[in-house]
Amino acid sequence: MLRELNLYPVWVRRDPAPSDQPVAESAVNAAPVDAVEAVEAVEAVEAVEAVEAVEAVEAVEPSFVSDAVTVSQYAAEIIEAQVPVADLFASDFQSATLGDAADNSLREFQLKNSGGLLGATDWPELQQKVQECADCKLRAECTQPVFGTGDLHARWLFVGEAPGAEEDERCEPFVGASGRLLDNMLLAIGLQRSEVYLANVIKCRPTDDRHPHVGEIAACLPYLKRQIGLLQPAVIVALGKTAASALLETDATIASLRGSVHDYKGIPLVVTYHPAYLLRSPLEKARAWQDLCLAVQTMEGCSG
Repeated sequence: MLRELNLYPVWVRRDPAPSDQPVAESAVNAAPVDAVEAVEAVEAVEAVEAVEAVEAVEAVEPSFVSDAVTVSQYAAEIIEAQVPVADLFASDFQSATLGDAADNSLREFQLKNSGGLLGATDWPELQQKVQECADCKLRAECTQPVFGTGDLHARWLFVGEAPGAEEDERCEPFVGASGRLLDNMLLAIGLQRSEVYLANVIKCRPTDDRHPHVGEIAACLPYLKRQIGLLQPAVIVALGKTAASALLETDATIASLRGSVHDYKGIPLVVTYHPAYLLRSPLEKARAWQDLCLAVQTMEGCSG
């Protein structure tokens, strides 16, 4: 079972998921003499674990948690590329962070990335700036930027990583399989999509749906920060490693960030898994439900 990669700001591959360990250990301990027997031993353990996983997921009440059928259906579509660490510092990466800035003054680039040039923009102007942005190479490779959608006075803000192919085509975040799962997650806590605001850290789709580079995140993050400044939500829910790392400026794992209420410039922030990850790892839906409950409790505290 694949796990989300830790991609910002420290680019390190995650260790194999704990759930994968019993399979490997069982295969080693059995030590079949014949290679065919070894394969059969591993398959037997995986079959037992699959049954246990489904039973564990079905034990949780919300409907989105028990939707385990999506695993096999979408796993092949959402497998994420493995990016060698050395590639992150290749010439094209350096060009994305610094080379493109040479088109304008270095001072202007620095101001933009600190939010200085966006501090007075309103919603229409900010959206226009995103549409015209060429601070990294992603804009030239995507169909259109995906700015964000939802209630401009929403008290809930959900932040993901970057648009996928369908989001790029429809110019709306969280559509397709992951969008349907997010809708079910919202319904489980009594919310409709129209009542919240949805956005991504990255506005343009990375080629082949790869994880965004750290330079691309640095170039695009000021737009999200200005969206938060305009929206002033009561609670932010960071969906996935990239969103959590970008907003909290940390390289901590999702496991260590979950279960606590963090602070983003005075706004409570709760971290949970991205819906696309939950499609691949349905057993984590139970933990995602716990995170949503924490977010609801936090919102209730803000309302009290």
